[in-house]
Amino acid sequence: MKKQFLLKLIPPRSTFAGDMSETEREIMNEHIDYWKGLTDKGIAVVFGPVLDPKGPWGLGIIEAEDEDHANTIAANDPSIKSGLNKIEIYPMRIGMVRR
Repeated sequence: MKKQFLLKLIPPRSTFAGDMSETEREIMNEHIDYWKGLTDKGIAVVFGPVLDPKGPWGLGIIEAEDEDHANTIAANDPSIKSGLNKIEIYPMRIGMVRR
């Protein structure tokens, strides 16, 4: 039975969404493609930016076999592999999903 995890993607600075460099933008495009692939494979339940007034950050909810699998999924994100962003992972239980 798969478990659910919340992944919080932490950008390098609070202004990142508005002032990323061209190199950072390329990495973020790879990040988006990676998460689209996870969604297509049924791994990602939802992902996208959280428009926090203190600075946007990314949210992803995934289904994985266990915490090690969730860590592997996170580690393979191009924005994590490159060292651009950091990530926090929290186990959770999805109570209900709109159909």
